[in-house]
Amino acid sequence: MADKVLMKGNEAIAEAAIAAGCHYFFGYPITPQNELPEYMSRRLAQVGGTFVQAESEVAAINMVYGAACAGVRAMTSSSSPGISLKQEGISYCVGSELPCVIVNMVRGGPGLGSIQPAQSDYFQTVKGGGHGDYKMLILAPASVQEMVDLAKVAFDLADQYRNPVVILGDGMLGQMMEPVVIPEAVTELPAKPWATVGKGERAPNIINSLFIEADACEAHNHDLQKKFAAMMKEIRYETLYPDAEIFLVAYGTTARIARTAIERMRAKGISVGLIRPISLFPFPDCAFEAVVGQAKFFLAVEMSAGQMIEDVRLAVKDRKPVHFYGRMGGAVPAPQELIDEVEKLLKGGM
Repeated sequence: MADKVLMKGNEAIAEAAIAAGCHYFFGYPITPQNELPEYMSRRLAQVGGTFVQAESEVAAINMVYGAACAGVRAMTSSSSPGISLKQEGISYCVGSELPCVIVNMVRGGPGLGSIQPAQSDYFQTVKGGGHGDYKMLILAPASVQEMVDLAKVAFDLADQYRNPVVILGDGMLGQMMEPVVIPEAVTELPAKPWATVGKGERAPNIINSLFIEADACEAHNHDLQKKFAAMMKEIRYETLYPDAEIFLVAYGTTARIARTAIERMRAKGISVGLIRPISLFPFPDCAFEAVVGQAKFFLAVEMSAGQMIEDVRLAVKDRKPVHFYGRMGGAVPAPQELIDEVEKLLKGGM
């Protein structure tokens, strides 16, 4: 077994991406993800890869588009306002069926907001921040090791579905240091006969998202919707204490805080469990189906004004109450806040 090394989240996910075969990175600085491109600028030169600090976030995502057209594993990263600037290019990548990985270390907003961690990009990421009818697989790690593990998963899924995949972290996950095991580097990547690498003996490959005729564009959209439907089987989640009567619902950093609160509440005799979505699209409705019969209520916990809660409500389907507790703008909830909220709800408070 490989030795564990102590790494900052931003650097660990960069090293994991390189191990997954990503040798092309294009980005632009923004706090709190700057260590990721900084690390890539050093390491890619050592493995024969290419790092480009683009002149803007818009340029960076379009460089990813070009690299993905050539069939290589390409990646970009940013934080909230920077991801906003990439939205047009992200839609182009989906429309052209180009695999790539996008990392968002979310910070407080709206606007320039703060540089502290937040989860207020959920709608932008999960519901599609760009134009058109499109979906992307969204993975939400809760530890540095899980960021490492999901890096290869993200590239594999991107290639499998020919579609961008987003790793949705936050400023805390990017900045914290934890011991991790970096996997062995992949030695073989999937063939991409659709890539634009020269004609050779075959007919020319054309990669495009522009369809002048409405019927042709509609047919392309139908094909994309079939692919998005196939993605629905890529559900990932964790349930802690599935026999509980009360369930906190949280992802990423907030799930770590919820876990601490849950252990303290259970020590006091309160039957509390956790549903942690790891895939935000597709959302793990099945996790709620398994426990909704016994649950008294659900409490969605987010570092936002309440965004994931809409998917929680859709999954619960009005069968049990769904409550919300959130902090905004980069403020991080403490475990005691969640304990107080659950105790208030148990007493009938609103």
